[in-house]
Amino acid sequence: MVDRMTISQNCAAFRLLLVISAFGAIGCAHAAPEATDDPSVARVRIVEARRTPIASEAVLTGDIQPQAQVNVAFRTNGKVAERRVEVGDHVEADQVLAVVEPLTQQANLDNARAALASAEALQTQAKMAFERQKQLLAGGFTTRSTYDNAEQELRTTQAAVDSARAALGTAQEQFSYTELRAGVAGIVTSRSFEVGQVVQSGQTVLVLAQDGPRDAVFNVYESLLAQPPADGSIAVALQSDPTVTATGTVREVSPTVDAKSGTVRVKIGLQTTPPAMGLGAVVVGRGRFAPRESVVLPWSALYRYDGHPSVWIFDPATRKVSIRAVEIDRFGPDIIALKRGVEPGERVVVAGIQFLRPGQTVAAAEIAGH
Repeated sequence: MVDRMTISQNCAAFRLLLVISAFGAIGCAHAAPEATDDPSVARVRIVEARRTPIASEAVLTGDIQPQAQVNVAFRTNGKVAERRVEVGDHVEADQVLAVVEPLTQQANLDNARAALASAEALQTQAKMAFERQKQLLAGGFTTRSTYDNAEQELRTTQAAVDSARAALGTAQEQFSYTELRAGVAGIVTSRSFEVGQVVQSGQTVLVLAQDGPRDAVFNVYESLLAQPPADGSIAVALQSDPTVTATGTVREVSPTVDAKSGTVRVKIGLQTTPPAMGLGAVVVGRGRFAPRESVVLPWSALYRYDGHPSVWIFDPATRKVSIRAVEIDRFGPDIIALKRGVEPGERVVVAGIQFLRPGQTVAAAEIAGH
């Protein structure tokens, strides 16, 4: 599960691959360095900053989880007599998963059956008495009052039978509660009871991952959510077998940021789930973002100054260099993309930065082809 991954594993899995469409071949052609007779003048190589269209791809590691989980609980109190499933078992909707001792429920059921039998016997007796009074009344051998009493007794016993039948139905339903059924098909993912344990009505004893659609769940850095993928789809592949793939779209984004990892949980609803992508399977998700323009420089231009990422700017008019803090947008294998700090047309030192100091005069050679 993603919850068991350490922050360092998530960070190692998170990479941004920048596709540079106009960066060209840096260093393919070099202009001649400025002529100088002073050996103390540092020689550097520079490039002209330009905005370049880039496209990025986010690669994250997550796992497969169910879209719906069911907490299964007994609907009556009792002592567990049987447990018929284990974690990982697939169960059907009407399958008996566990049973509690039905002593009380069995006694109530027997009482309800006996009460119904007694009510039916009284009804039979009342019915015979009513039929007899009906015949006597037709022959003039009984009074109307006696006939009415017999009819009333029949109706009373009929109501008693109906009440007994309803009580029997309730007792049968209560007895059925001693058998635990999920009501839906799925896979048992958690169990929290044992045989002999006394459970309460409504107490969750099993967690069931319901059959149906699956999610690929990732922990995503909040900044990445500011730019969703261009087409809204995420390609998901099984880590152990990259040939097993699926496609999904963002189904749910957590409204809160995890305080420990600084990430946001994102659920990708898979259109179809290959059988190999079982619950808990580790998957790799890839989302490609829309191209945008940014100032792209080689890694060699990056310099740390006063605790901040910086670059050296060359002034052609004075032939001097100055240090400038920058904000980095993306890292690539051999380049960096800047969010701000350098404007197009400015010259940035990309070689020979180790011995520079602010205001130093240098001899610069510009790299052509950038």
